[in-house]
Amino acid sequence: MAVIKSIYRIKRSRRAFPVFTARIRAGFPSPAADYEENKLDLNQYLVKNPPATFFVRVSGDSMEGAGIHDGDLLVVDRSLEPRSGNVVIAVVNGELTVKRLRIKRGKPVLEPENSKYPVQEIKKETEFEVWGVVTSVIHPL
Repeated sequence: MAVIKSIYRIKRSRRAFPVFTARIRAGFPSPAADYEENKLDLNQYLVKNPPATFFVRVSGDSMEGAGIHDGDLLVVDRSLEPRSGNVVIAVVNGELTVKRLRIKRGKPVLEPENSKYPVQEIKKETEFEVWGVVTSVIHPL
């Protein structure tokens, strides 16, 4: 099961990285430095609403089908309205989890992206809150 291992606040930095206008081919190498355009601030690219955004580290494999792996860092925006189909960070009976939110017959359902895990229907008596919508996944190759 994929659970939240750590939560991080955003630390703004002035560090920017070069960005190239040429698309990089997976075949033959290209002299990409000839196409350097501007600098890219990863905070600006990944974080649309800084006061409402935080990072979480994932533990577990229940979201592998969504490209979320054990140890990945997720960018989460609390200002986005959760919709059916979004990957969300949710609190279920006091525990944080990451799952795909579905609304079925007007009721929320949390779906894993790994067939080893069951779908979790949110019943009336279940303590449930969506903390935010996952907007990006950061992981090493």
